[in-house]
Amino acid sequence: MSVGLLAVVDDILSAALKASAKSAGVVIDDAAVTPQYVQGISPARELPVVGKIALGSLANKFLLIIPAAMLLTAFAPDVLPWLLIIGGTYLCFEGAEKVLEWFGFHHGHEDAGGRDEKRLVAGAVRTDLILSTEIMLISLSNIEPGLGVWTRLAVLALIAVVMTGAVYGAVALLVKIDDIGLRMAKSPSRRVRHTGARIVRSMPAIFRVISVVGTVAMLWVGGHLVLANLGEVGWALPVELLHAVEHAVEAFGPVVVWVADTAVSAVAGLALGLVVVGVVLSIARAFGRRPSFTEGGESPH
Repeated sequence: MSVGLLAVVDDILSAALKASAKSAGVVIDDAAVTPQYVQGISPARELPVVGKIALGSLANKFLLIIPAAMLLTAFAPDVLPWLLIIGGTYLCFEGAEKVLEWFGFHHGHEDAGGRDEKRLVAGAVRTDLILSTEIMLISLSNIEPGLGVWTRLAVLALIAVVMTGAVYGAVALLVKIDDIGLRMAKSPSRRVRHTGARIVRSMPAIFRVISVVGTVAMLWVGGHLVLANLGEVGWALPVELLHAVEHAVEAFGPVVVWVADTAVSAVAGLALGLVVVGVVLSIARAFGRRPSFTEGGESPH
């Protein structure tokens, strides 16, 4: 490999590392949101479903997000904030619907045949589209402006592949860790058997926690997207209030600032999501329909 090519590869790797650093939080959100889509399906179908969602995520990034981001950045940068507001509102809607489910409010009917895999995958890929859009746009905004178009494209492609592998590799491990525990429980070693049994017993609680974290993540990310981008399109009051809260607690350190930002964004996201749920239900009832908001059938509780 020539010195010039090595230098180009090194530039791409360095730029990708710097550009993706600020999107790490959204990657964690994506990894927390996705496992709840796999709950309640046959164990034999868990990894194939995760694989389908991962392929859908790559298609989102390479066929939609990266081309659109490059074109809009070059020709219509003012459109990007509006797209992020729409995407954030959709996440708020999904998060609010799941919160309503916690309190016993269900929409539509439960599918007696279990969760529909095609609808489940489609719903997960739609949610991934929003989260992946934020990951790629945050990364794009942090790429050094002096880089050429093809180098920027290579950086985004590298980030897309690495982020997708990290998210769905973690998801695959989470959904199959109970199988690992079952195998450990059959080990001839007493210590290994006890560890495996503890893993199996703890998985329902772990998935409940993941479900809560995923829902909060949708509300937080969606709420923050809407608040931040409303400022970009001319209504600065919401994001100014968010900054005021951050400023009020900054003396307590960056962790407290992050918690305050997350809490305010999540509450705003829940409020917006509940409004959207109400609007959707009102429109549906006006046409004599009862929409089902749960992807792929009712998820297990």
